[in-house]
Amino acid sequence: MKYIIAIAVLLFSVIVHEVAHGLVAYMRGDTTAKDLGRLTLNPINHIDIIGSIILPLCLMLVGGPVFGWAKPVPINLLRLKNIRRDMVYVSLAGVTANFILAVIAGILMSAIRNFAPEMSVFASVYIILQYVVIINVVLLIFNLIPIPPLDGSKVVLFLMPRELAQKYAAIERYGFFIILILLATNILWKIIGPIANSLINFLIGTI
Repeated sequence: MKYIIAIAVLLFSVIVHEVAHGLVAYMRGDTTAKDLGRLTLNPINHIDIIGSIILPLCLMLVGGPVFGWAKPVPINLLRLKNIRRDMVYVSLAGVTANFILAVIAGILMSAIRNFAPEMSVFASVYIILQYVVIINVVLLIFNLIPIPPLDGSKVVLFLMPRELAQKYAAIERYGFFIILILLATNILWKIIGPIANSLINFLIGTI
């Protein structure tokens, strides 16, 4: 049952993440995501079999952190009002959405502890909210890692001189394999684990 809850929360969270990208892009002049019907929470439009289902299940079975991805929302940079600046806005929209979800879930958990601690009817809700905090914090920190094509790399690109940024962006073709290697060797979790655990504990109220 916990696997079903975790996958459902993960799927919802990565969809919100991608919709946030598309929504901010739309606000900054790019209608690509809207034109392709991607500004919706309908999972059918967003599911990536590997990133949304297979990888999360494998990670859970080996006791790893629960995270994954949905199909990236297509963005046409040439349609943005200011490519360099708006690229940062679009990139940070996803992690901002994850942060908001985690904070809301943490607040609701606190409300349940303080106002309905004896009501067992909220026990299942509390567990779901706990998954929301954990998964969204992991997604938030994971996506901020500055490895192309993760969101953090777009911020780094914005800060780099143009010539260096072009060379850095070229790493994107190898980005997926770099991430898989970091996952397989557990280096990734060693990097993001301490930060993620601290933020999770803070939001859940266990520190």
